[in-house]
Amino acid sequence: MPAETWLPASVRAVAVKRKFKAGESLFRLGDSSEGFYRVTAGRVRMARIDRSGHEIILYAAGPGDTIAEASLYSPNYHCDAIASTDAEVLFYPKRSVLAAFAKDGKAAQSFTAMLARQVMDLRTRIEQRNIRSARERVRHFLALNASADGRTVELRGTVKDLAAQLGLTHEALYRTLAALARSGEIRRDGLRITLLRRRR
Repeated sequence: MPAETWLPASVRAVAVKRKFKAGESLFRLGDSSEGFYRVTAGRVRMARIDRSGHEIILYAAGPGDTIAEASLYSPNYHCDAIASTDAEVLFYPKRSVLAAFAKDGKAAQSFTAMLARQVMDLRTRIEQRNIRSARERVRHFLALNASADGRTVELRGTVKDLAAQLGLTHEALYRTLAALARSGEIRRDGLRITLLRRRR
């Protein structure tokens, strides 16, 4: 949901533009939460490091996506935010946002509705992660993300981003997409995937 539909003009007016080089962090796990961000160019990933030192990607954000909204109600950030590419963001200070919500009930309602949609999206991702077969997991994603024609899926990030979202290695995802293409189920054209027929 575009931030313009739920952020009051008073908050949009105090947004601060920030630029990051690939690999730079917007914030780190445990940092004091100062506000949230909207990506305007490039890609930003939210991640944590597991006990073995591997990065676990929680979310990959692209232009138009907001990140760290929940930090408005938390004293600290709960993960790392790292620029996957050179990126430009708008930073919305926590104090200004909360003050605006206190004055504007409709804006606060719109924000709550946006968070509710994020919860539904998270539940869908959890359901996908519980599908053990890589092929079935990818089929599930494609079915849920097809456009109004029921056949076209436009990937918002890279295939590597999708692999992280689905909890697959990028090698496993490439193999799965190639197998689906060979079997005649899909056709790939860059970041567009066309569903050709229903599987038997």
